[in-house]
Amino acid sequence: MAIRKDNVKTVADTRFVRVFDLQYEEGAHYYDASRRELENIAAIKSENDFNSMLPDAVSGFLVIETPDSEPRLLLDYEYRYPTGQYMLSIPAGLVDESDKESDQPLFTAMKREIYEETGIMLKVTDDIRMVNPLVFNSPGFTDECTALIAMTAHLDDLSELNQKGAVGSEKFAGFLLATREEVLRLLRDGKDPHGHRYPMVTWCAMMYFVSDLWKA
Repeated sequence: MAIRKDNVKTVADTRFVRVFDLQYEEGAHYYDASRRELENIAAIKSENDFNSMLPDAVSGFLVIETPDSEPRLLLDYEYRYPTGQYMLSIPAGLVDESDKESDQPLFTAMKREIYEETGIMLKVTDDIRMVNPLVFNSPGFTDECTALIAMTAHLDDLSELNQKGAVGSEKFAGFLLATREEVLRLLRDGKDPHGHRYPMVTWCAMMYFVSDLWKA
């Protein structure tokens, strides 16, 4: 079933989100929330363009290794306005237009977000790998999508860690550096130490960590 551009109408158009009415057959409509301009929404892309499109954002599975501790997964608390709560999260952010000028736009965006949200400047000796270049967050509602990127940072200590790089509406409330056993507990509990549920992408990062895929 193909959705043509001329069967798409803009319902709402704001700086950060748009809503489109997708007419997929005569008299039948589906609403799509998107970060994209109409010309670039996933619903109207050809098969080739759909399979080669860049994601809206990057999300990082960051493992910290220091001499005095076992490997730990870096999680943080970021305020998420639609939930009205600080949620247990991972470093993430939108892919900027300037990132797209790079030979590796997703890695470029990820390194920038890591520095802004953690203070860590990834070095050439640190590991960075693509887990998945594009996953959809909630495709029954939106075409918003993100790349999943795994990193291992080898640090002498934790003195670099800070959240001073927050920009705009971003609000952070500290880190949680979790060992494998602590991550397993979070997975079993299904909520963070404050009793709040966490996002799906945080669950993905924790599963990746405890499965030891980051070592592969």
